[in-house]
Amino acid sequence: MKVLKYMSMSLLTLALASCGSDYLDTDYTRHLDTETAGEAAGRNPDVFLNGMWSWQVEYQGYHDSFGLMSSLLAKDMMSEDIAVNAFHYFCYDYDFDNRMYNYRRTSEEWAFHYTDIAKANEIIGLYPEGGKTADEKGLLGQALAIRGNAYAYLVQIFQTYMNANGTINREAAGVPLILTTADGYTLDELDALKGRNTVGAVLDQAEKDLTAAVENLSEGYKRPNTESGKAYIDLSVAQGLLARFYLLTQQWDKAAATAKAARADYAQRSAKELKDGFMDVTASDVMWGFNHTTETQTAYASYFSHISNLAPGYAGLSYCSKLIDARLYNQIADDDYRKALFNGPAGDKTQPTAGARLPYANLKFGNDGSWTMDYIYMRAAEMVLIEAEALARQGKNTEAAAVMKELMQNRQPSWNETSVSVDDVLLQRRIELWGEGFAYFDLKRNNKGIDRNYPGSNHLAGSLHTIPALDPAWTYQIPQSEMQENSHIKDSEQNP
Repeated sequence: MKVLKYMSMSLLTLALASCGSDYLDTDYTRHLDTETAGEAAGRNPDVFLNGMWSWQVEYQGYHDSFGLMSSLLAKDMMSEDIAVNAFHYFCYDYDFDNRMYNYRRTSEEWAFHYTDIAKANEIIGLYPEGGKTADEKGLLGQALAIRGNAYAYLVQIFQTYMNANGTINREAAGVPLILTTADGYTLDELDALKGRNTVGAVLDQAEKDLTAAVENLSEGYKRPNTESGKAYIDLSVAQGLLARFYLLTQQWDKAAATAKAARADYAQRSAKELKDGFMDVTASDVMWGFNHTTETQTAYASYFSHISNLAPGYAGLSYCSKLIDARLYNQIADDDYRKALFNGPAGDKTQPTAGARLPYANLKFGNDGSWTMDYIYMRAAEMVLIEAEALARQGKNTEAAAVMKELMQNRQPSWNETSVSVDDVLLQRRIELWGEGFAYFDLKRNNKGIDRNYPGSNHLAGSLHTIPALDPAWTYQIPQSEMQENSHIKDSEQNP
């Protein structure tokens, strides 16, 4: 199975492919000038957006490659929060052996996020003067949100961007910036940006895009009020992405305020809803997600096949069941409803699948009896945790506790803290967001390593890794094809 790690894709090939028929059918705009095409796109934004949303879940020919959720699961596997019972798909990620320049995972990560950027640029390029109507601004805002979010992911994955003292190393080598003339650059300037811009430059571009997305989406855009509509980015989602960015860049006051605004129109998941399976975009706390249908589902090559021990996929069959780290399980209070989302050390023989019967098996992600379970990208609970952490970072521990109460009253009825620390909030992030794609990114931004080699560890015997913060193992190398074909990146600029 080692051979599955190898595959390369150049940025040039990617950029060409992203304009193909799989993304955009623009027969009716092909011969129009930019202004007229932009007006047509504003009247029918789905022509552009459907391709963008389908890319987020597109099967790439391998059973561990199915869009955004495969990227996030691969990162979660690099934490200590997820343990497994056997070596299978995603276990090279689990073993920190999937980051080298000539490996398939590295190329897929690069390709996925730069395809997001290419698709976003197709839309941004239509509006050099900005959108005029609410629908045009809504289309432009969503493209800016996707592009800014992609750059934020890329700089975290492809660079060790933190200093040992906990500050951001803005001078470290970042990633290429692929922009358009609509961003105000000449062709020569755009070409010069294709090298390894500094981390600071990439973060600045991400912030510019995300703040512009919020501004555009606050001009009256409303996403479709349907299950499929949750795939669209509205003002609340753009605010949520911006709140994530502010947390990453340690802008604590902005993170708290933006997260609070993002979740204003959502209810927190009730105690009963905690057991619904985290697979339905209509749940009260879901802000952003993808509503799978029989046409879009990818069966065994899917997030639920790999994460849900209750679904009829690889995890349920016990090929590589996803378990909670024993030490983290022991930190969940006994009266916390979320503890029931995981088996204890004895397992549970009453569960319907082999994977779900294992010790420490997660029961968080359900099974609706089909492969059309939805993908959830953002929940209101995350916004509570961002707000609380940002307040605690500022020494506002009492205010942080009041915010946490909004979440914990539906998790642990006895929880009644009047002051919480940053570490208190980070623990609740690990419990609440387990398996949803945050563990790796939290470890990197907080300068924390992992230690799976402890007494009573339930990690695989060959995977008891201890990897400190800032170790090169946390950072992917630039793909081989990009190093070969991008004349702006020198061999000496490769990551360690």
